[in-house]
Amino acid sequence: MSGIERLGLRVSSMINHPVAQIQRWVTIHRLDTDGDREWEEVIGVIADTDELELTLNDDGSVTVRWEQQELETAGKGVPEFDLEEEAAPF
Repeated sequence: MSGIERLGLRVSSMINHPVAQIQRWVTIHRLDTDGDREWEEVIGVIADTDELELTLNDDGSVTVRWEQQELETAGKGVPEFDLEEEAAPF
């Protein structure tokens, strides 16, 4: 596994963590094993993602924030129920 894959997997895991999903933010710390090129590339991908907001912290970490996304269920195969009662067939 390459360094970029390892870092991408770690960042993805942090963002998808249940606590991060509830609070809608996570702080990512750069490890000694994260190379300059890998760090810049992963942070660049995050920065280019419209739904994410980055804050560069004084200690070199990056805080990623996002807004709660509304679920769009119309037309997504979710069954719609007719709430009108039908006459009993007997």
